[in-house]
Amino acid sequence: MADADTQSTSTSAVLVTLVLNLILLGCFVGGFLILRLKFKRIYSPKSSFDLVPEEKKPEPLPLDPVRWIFVLLTKPHSFILQQCGMDGYFFLRYLIMCAMTFLGGMLIWVILLPINATNGNGHDGLDQLSFANVKHHRRYYAHAFMSWFFYGGVIYMIYRELFFYNSLRAAVLSSPRYANKLSSRTVLFQSVPDAFLDEKQFVKLFNGVKRIYVSRNVRRLAYKVRQREAFAMQLEAATTQLLVKAMKAKKKMDKKGVQVEDPEDINSYVPEKKRPRCKEGGFFSKKVDKIEYLRNKLQELDEEVKKHQKKYRMANPKNTLFVEFEDQFSAQLAYQSVVHHTPMRMTPAYIGYDPADIDWDNMRLFWWERITRKLIALAAIIALIIFWAIPVAFVGVISNINNLTEKLPWLGWIQNLPDWLLGVVTGLLPTIMLSLLMTLLPMFIRGMAKIAGCVSFQHTEDFTQNCYFGFLTVNSFLVTALASSATAAVAQIINNPTSAMNLLAANLPRSSNFFISYLILQGFTIAGGALFQVVTFFLFYILGALLDKTLRKKWARFSGLGIVMWGTTFPIFTNLASITLAFAIIAPMILLFGCVAFLLAFIAYGHNLTYCFVEAPDNRGLHYPRALFQTFTGLYLGQVCLLGLFVVGKGWGCVALQAIGIAFTAFCHINLKEAFGRLTTVLPIDCMKPLDGFSKTVSYQGESDFKTKVLDKRKNEKADLLKEDQKDHERVEEETQQLEGGQNLVPLLADRDFKTTESKNWLVRFVRPDVFLNFRHAKRMIPATYNMEEEVVDDKHAFDQPAIAAQMPKLWIPKDPYGWSQKEIESNRKIIEMTDENSGFSENCKPQFFGESPV
Repeated sequence: MADADTQSTSTSAVLVTLVLNLILLGCFVGGFLILRLKFKRIYSPKSSFDLVPEEKKPEPLPLDPVRWIFVLLTKPHSFILQQCGMDGYFFLRYLIMCAMTFLGGMLIWVILLPINATNGNGHDGLDQLSFANVKHHRRYYAHAFMSWFFYGGVIYMIYRELFFYNSLRAAVLSSPRYANKLSSRTVLFQSVPDAFLDEKQFVKLFNGVKRIYVSRNVRRLAYKVRQREAFAMQLEAATTQLLVKAMKAKKKMDKKGVQVEDPEDINSYVPEKKRPRCKEGGFFSKKVDKIEYLRNKLQELDEEVKKHQKKYRMANPKNTLFVEFEDQFSAQLAYQSVVHHTPMRMTPAYIGYDPADIDWDNMRLFWWERITRKLIALAAIIALIIFWAIPVAFVGVISNINNLTEKLPWLGWIQNLPDWLLGVVTGLLPTIMLSLLMTLLPMFIRGMAKIAGCVSFQHTEDFTQNCYFGFLTVNSFLVTALASSATAAVAQIINNPTSAMNLLAANLPRSSNFFISYLILQGFTIAGGALFQVVTFFLFYILGALLDKTLRKKWARFSGLGIVMWGTTFPIFTNLASITLAFAIIAPMILLFGCVAFLLAFIAYGHNLTYCFVEAPDNRGLHYPRALFQTFTGLYLGQVCLLGLFVVGKGWGCVALQAIGIAFTAFCHINLKEAFGRLTTVLPIDCMKPLDGFSKTVSYQGESDFKTKVLDKRKNEKADLLKEDQKDHERVEEETQQLEGGQNLVPLLADRDFKTTESKNWLVRFVRPDVFLNFRHAKRMIPATYNMEEEVVDDKHAFDQPAIAAQMPKLWIPKDPYGWSQKEIESNRKIIEMTDENSGFSENCKPQFFGESPV
């Protein structure tokens, strides 16, 4: 009887979680639909305001509460890539790939659901449709062969997506927009020997070097620059405060009809004692005029900064340097080369980072420091994973707490709760607790990434993605599943401890109900919360009103659009995909909830990435292949769990079949890693060099031996092309010209793949990624703007530490109708530049801007 109650409680927990989360989703979506038309700064800032470049400004979505979804879902790939960048595009692709995989996986229902449901162990509810209800071990063969079919299909999907990622990444990186970027032409080398820290010596290593930036120890200069920046911001705030006081005093006097002798003198409204004041020498010193004090300090600091900047080359070099090359081809050759004969020298090397992405504090590290610090960081994260298992296990216990009442009678009152409340306690409460526990880790992991020596924002996000996924796999899946299964069988384990392993395995399928609840919570609330953006709403309208007192802060709040932190966003969904895959055969109904969760997330993130967020620092989509390889975790866990269940059920033939399946998965995993691992980090040479062998491309500006050693030595033939190249060149050139902006492109060697692309059959197109997802196909998908070169400003200090070329900040104060702001600007002219453009005061005497920030 208790067992039946447990099953019904488990099912009711799922149903209660589903109903409550549907209500919550409805509230979020309803709030979004009502508010999105009025609060455009929150829900459509990119299309409603001039906050992004024109090419990044999408057309507004329809006002209709339903049609906007269909408009969003039918946007072409080039539009998504244009608005979201490579990282955002591939994140959305991961979501829809998982959703479609789970949708296709529901085909196994035709076989598995009847086998699970009929003539079984007598379970009811969702347990009746799971492996837990299977009584006869001969039926295990259906699960074994369905695991071959389903998991084999998932492996093919991973291969297909890796192939497409490689094609699209190569097409984008070889486009004029990317090839000409400073980040594409600059390589960062660490652990550089002292001899090559001399710029003249380093030039001997590579051709095409344009400029070398040696990272130097300018700590004192950086400190002075930060001080100057802080004092400048204080002066801006103090001047704004003075003007606000004057405006309020003027308004009050006008109401009372009070006249002053000199209305153009701000001191007539703000006497000396009411001007902003500060203690120049600490707590026990006397107060002085803050504005005068800050002016004097800024003058002193500016002189010191300029003195240090003039002699920055005399500072000791660190063991890191940046090398800017003339073109992308030269940079890639340097990046892909083994540069030094001594181990751990001139390595690691990085490419694709902008100056703003660099963590300058980690430029100093020696190779042995990096290794030591990385070990410390990883040890701290592993320790956290282990100790975090305790509260996570407690959450798993709560999900099956009704099973504890048999051995812990004092918990009997729980069984007396109404079914709906018991469903909340065992279904909704533990999933919310688990979600909250999982949100506390990202900051810690990013802190460990800095300790480990990550050199850039992207490098930190890569480190975070790996560690956070490992954490989620252990604590939100393995520990929770084990704790939930153990709690479900606690009475039997206490009575018969020797059968613990068999009992845990037998109860594993029933723990799937908790994960169905978890999928519902994550899928529905993440999607609804992402659309509603309650945190953004709070930060903008409430926190902004309380904290933003200067024009600079107000403009930063208004113009600063959010970004997605891929290092923690990707693992959440990779973990959900792994959970769904792990239980896909054991509890096939989880595929439905997984599909819906990922579809909802696709719509929500598709809207936000396109209309609300700007791109995070560009990682060139590298999170995607990492997520695809991490998805193998779900395949391994699902197959190992099945293997254990077959062993417990003594289905030895199925054990052999499942062992073959695991071996095949490992074989595919290893070979896919070998095939695509390096390709995801470099740009192949045939994507940079011209098809004709001698033209200059956006990536390759050097001379070619092909012309002098091949073309010029022929007789009685056209001098510009080989005979065998003529037909290929004409065909590629014709296709290239058809691309939007293609008249600026030079055909590349990679464009030469002429496998037929004429088939309209969807199945043929699906199973032939080498034809329909190759480089030439991907090239047609990239936005037209990628085929146009972006103007790059030649900055001789681009990759020097920011302090070396830092200038005195320009300040922005509100403009008043009485000329006070102009007098303040004039008073500061010799020390610091100020402006009151595009600004003024509201009726309440609060500073406000009327246009783009001039600073």
